[in-house]
Amino acid sequence: MSILITGGTVVSATGPFPADVLVSGERIEAVLAPGAAHPEVDTVLDATGKYVLPGGIDAHTHMEMPFGGTFSHDTFETGTTAAAWGGTTTIVDRSEEHT
Repeated sequence: MSILITGGTVVSATGPFPADVLVSGERIEAVLAPGAAHPEVDTVLDATGKYVLPGGIDAHTHMEMPFGGTFSHDTFETGTTAAAWGGTTTIVDRSEEHT
């Protein structure tokens, strides 16, 4: 399945810029100039007026972290679901026990 996200503002490490994002399966295939030629796609999503975050990495999370006889609120399931809805596609968990 392929998706083209058009009309949005892509936010990257270098800052925001207008662009279209081509997704194939579960992979970002290309970030294209707005309106650039692209292959035929299954779905087109209009992101006009919205920010598009093509995958972020949260390099410091604490899922199910034990601390002081309790655990952090997020489980791996709830934490990664919330992260994905916010545009984060990868987490690096730091759930070491602190005493």
